[in-house]
Amino acid sequence: MIMSNKKRFIYYVSYLYLGKENDMGIFKSEFKPGLGWFKDLRVLFDLGFTGVDKYYQFQELVIGHKRPRKSKDNPNPQLSKEQKEKNTAVSKERIYVEHAIGGMKRYRILTAKSRTRSYKLKNQIIGNCAALWNYKLLLNTS
Repeated sequence: MIMSNKKRFIYYVSYLYLGKENDMGIFKSEFKPGLGWFKDLRVLFDLGFTGVDKYYQFQELVIGHKRPRKSKDNPNPQLSKEQKEKNTAVSKERIYVEHAIGGMKRYRILTAKSRTRSYKLKNQIIGNCAALWNYKLLLNTS
């Protein structure tokens, strides 16, 4: 899990979790609910965090709409035009986070298959790649 701003600067990188962990579970373990972590912030989430407003307070929460599930009554569920427009607007803002992740992946050690089993080493590699990306951004703005 990565937190960044519109300038693609990475503020937070979580520990590495196994693939079976879901986004919301990781978020709740990293940021304990009820402590007012984000009450003064405008926060954007992807659809993996649906329902986050039940556990946390935000100044403003921006999250897209999920398409309804298929059922016998509704075999081909679709989003309304307004929901699609909102999802497009959210995607236009969230793309900066994806660019920050892509910036970290420039350092091929993140994209290459790793045979090490040490989570400590993997976490250090991810942290170092985020730091190098932030340093590159600082050099370009100077």
